[in-house]
Amino acid sequence: MYIIVGLGNPTEQYAGTRHNVGFDVIDRIADEYNISVESRKSRALVGTGIIAGRKVLLVKPQTYMNLSGESVRGLADFYKIDVETELLVIFDDVSLDVGQLRIRKKGSAGGHNGIKSIISHLGTNAFHRIKVGVGEKPAQYDLADYVLGHFSKEDRELMEEGYKRAVHATELLVSDQVEQAMNEYNKKVKAKER
Repeated sequence: MYIIVGLGNPTEQYAGTRHNVGFDVIDRIADEYNISVESRKSRALVGTGIIAGRKVLLVKPQTYMNLSGESVRGLADFYKIDVETELLVIFDDVSLDVGQLRIRKKGSAGGHNGIKSIISHLGTNAFHRIKVGVGEKPAQYDLADYVLGHFSKEDRELMEEGYKRAVHATELLVSDQVEQAMNEYNKKVKAKER
């Protein structure tokens, strides 16, 4: 079993915000592979399916971002997975341009509370992750207000492209093609000519 977790906050008020891009990517993966993410397990919405010939569990923790680790740890223990090779976490990153991806095999939380919680509960920072850029916070904004804000129309279009790339990157990671995914997606995407 390969567990794919998208981070976000439950309830309608957070839908479509920058902090919920992990949920948005899970929704795109679910659509692409016809997986229903409506069952409940370990304080998360989950759905099982097949990607690249491998059984996967799509996960949207319902614990709120800062407690994501509780849900992820429960699922990792239940399915007895090797978190280093069978866990992928998808989340927002304010240090990347809108729609830009960065794939890592491990690393620090980088100030992201959801990742901080997962590292704390798993006792390791060695798990695959796809960071999805939401753009840098403008100087006058509070970080919490920024990540809980919505995308402009222009940024939404860039995010849709980013979501498509994240779905494909996920397929590569599930297929154990981590290096290929990193080579393909860890480079800056050039803005389209206007």
